Amino acid sequence: MSDVKKLPLIQEVNKVKPLPIKVLQFGEGNFLRAFVDWIINSMNKKGVFNGGVAVVQPMPFGRCKELKEANCLYTLYLQGLQDGKAQRVHEVINAIQDALNPFEEYEKYLKYAESPELEFVISNTTEAGIAFDPEDTDFSSCPKSYPGKLLAFLERRYNTVKKGLFIIPCELIDHNGETLKEVLVKLARHCNKDEKFVSWIENENRFYNTLVDRIVPGYPRNEADQFQQELGYQDNNMVVGEIFHLWCLDAQTTNDKELNKKNLALLKENLPTEKAGLNVLFVDSIVPYKQRKVKILNGSHTTLVPVSYLSGIDTVRETIEDEQLGKFVKEFIFNEVIPTIDIPHDQMVAYSNSVLERYMNPYVRHELMSIALNSCSKYKERVLPTVLQYIERKNELPKHALFSLASLMVFYRGIRPICNNQVIDLKDDPKFIEMFKELWANYENTKEGARKLVKQVLGLKEHWGCDLNQVSGVTDFVSEALFEIVNNPEREALKKFF
Repeated sequence: MSDVKKLPLIQEVNKVKPLPIKVLQFGEGNFLRAFVDWIINSMNKKGVFNGGVAVVQPMPFGRCKELKEANCLYTLYLQGLQDGKAQRVHEVINAIQDALNPFEEYEKYLKYAESPELEFVISNTTEAGIAFDPEDTDFSSCPKSYPGKLLAFLERRYNTVKKGLFIIPCELIDHNGETLKEVLVKLARHCNKDEKFVSWIENENRFYNTLVDRIVPGYPRNEADQFQQELGYQDNNMVVGEIFHLWCLDAQTTNDKELNKKNLALLKENLPTEKAGLNVLFVDSIVPYKQRKVKILNGSHTTLVPVSYLSGIDTVRETIEDEQLGKFVKEFIFNEVIPTIDIPHDQMVAYSNSVLERYMNPYVRHELMSIALNSCSKYKERVLPTVLQYIERKNELPKHALFSLASLMVFYRGIRPICNNQVIDLKDDPKFIEMFKELWANYENTKEGARKLVKQVLGLKEHWGCDLNQVSGVTDFVSEALFEIVNNPEREALKKFF
């Protein structure tokens, strides 16, 4: 709308409240602004933190210039289902106090290291950000890598205030805090830094592993005009996220269990998220929580895709709303996944219900075909651990997970019978596409033919990590399910087994 241009800018209608900078944040992208900065903003509003953020742009290009032009203010919209009701809320986030490009303001960046008020370093520099770069050894100008920038910053701090920091990476890699610590120490020694400085990095700074969970679509391009008319001001840094949020942190970054326990208690004391009513968990280990997310959120996605798509459904939300398919997904989660995860049952139930509520988000259209990408690998990583652990613990077959595997094999036939044999746009590693093409070209539509196809797929040791034909009962069940799915509508096959 043309009259949006006449709206006042965000800084003209919102006042900035100066805050002492307690957090140095590497990354100015949508996720951190809709997650960590929102968490800090929430603590500030509750009066339990009183701290601001200085954002550091990890790359020469980025968003810091636009943030500065808006006095580091931006509007956050959170939308989704809450207690079964569709909700959309918004607020202006004023936690960020400064945004700088260290490639242009290197000395200003290092100057923050001298501040005794600074307590935290938080980052999200993508999965590739925490990596050792042997060429990143010149600290006279801004280093290229994130570990290089952080090492330069820590060296300045060591030479001035010497006060250690809470270092909390949010990059989506396993053991992110432990890995960042190892890379920093390796780079410091590679650069022949003083061993006393290296010891200070290891012993005076506290590193944490994290798991983050919130879907953040980012800037609402299709709705920006509508939102800005509603707000009454123009905001080019606006960001949209879902209402659900979860942040798990552990201190398993040293070999000293007592020290890890002490470091976790210190973090909880200095980051009082509980007092702000936030879903932030300080845990002994994030491993089971990562398993929970992968097995339930990601695993149920992978499990429902072939079953729902072959049943004529196109989206996640439609799946959960469908009586038959919704029941299938819920039984998979509650009956087969939850028993394989060592987290208190009430927590598992609460998390599972929150996932199902997220699937029902009326503001998100989550296409099944967008999830179907690389389904062979996704099944192995997200669902197979549930299958094997369930069998080990229960001594019976997880039939929902295995019915989905049979449906996945039929999905890779590449046609959708319920939609007049519509061609399915399969996207996976070419070796899987070609393998299934050949298997289905030679398929004999008999029970023995179904068993032959299934045995070949289950026998892919290099892919599955074992010969699944050796797991008692799996070949029989998947073969029977595949034969039924090929010869009947998907929903009829579902009825036979469930």
